[in-house]
Amino acid sequence: MIEIDANNIPRHVAIIMDGNGRWAKQKGKMRIFGHTNGVAAVREAVSYARKIGVQVLTLYAFSSENWNRPEQEVSALMTLFMQALDREVKKLHKNNIRLKIVGDISRFSAALQEKIAKAENLTENNTALTLNIAANYGGCWDIVQAAQKIARSVKEGGLNPDEITESLFQQHLVTGDQPMVDLLIRTSGEQRISNFLLWQIAYAELYFSDVLWPDFDQKEFNRAVAAYQQRHRRFGATE
Repeated sequence: MIEIDANNIPRHVAIIMDGNGRWAKQKGKMRIFGHTNGVAAVREAVSYARKIGVQVLTLYAFSSENWNRPEQEVSALMTLFMQALDREVKKLHKNNIRLKIVGDISRFSAALQEKIAKAENLTENNTALTLNIAANYGGCWDIVQAAQKIARSVKEGGLNPDEITESLFQQHLVTGDQPMVDLLIRTSGEQRISNFLLWQIAYAELYFSDVLWPDFDQKEFNRAVAAYQQRHRRFGATE
């Protein structure tokens, strides 16, 4: 492990968990085999984030575009999501981790929505780490739903258009009560944002790892944090 500065830990880390399918293909297996093994990498990431003092960890589990994947794969992913909630939530709660599912969950089955609600209610007062699982999430959708909420407030007379600021807009995003993203990690060597947290990553540092997601471990997470700590963040200002 690379030694890191405990006084310069990113408050909010977001990860695009990419490469499950390719990992499975390399092993001659079906894509769902990669997704299943990716759950272990999620545990590693959550454990490391909590250990070093990250406040918020957001993981991109299922984008709004992922519905376009083969029906069999989508069905398997939904089943995996249900199973993971059953298995992992008590562990999260035991470790004082708050779970939030961010995204448009209305498209999920009633049974899955019920499990999500129970998991969020169980962990809502936990303080060691907030774990956001972005499911049926898209950055464009997030911005639109925030705009719709604000528009309704204006229409109902509770808000004047001149009162709409960046800060107010941010409060209406699904991560509105959380800090902006400091570090965005994408695995598998791809270098795209893929419609993830478009507003929230405005000044995030980007780290692209060649490691496929099921092989992403605490050592690779540590490398990403160490790289982040070498950056000089100017937020648009000069040197």
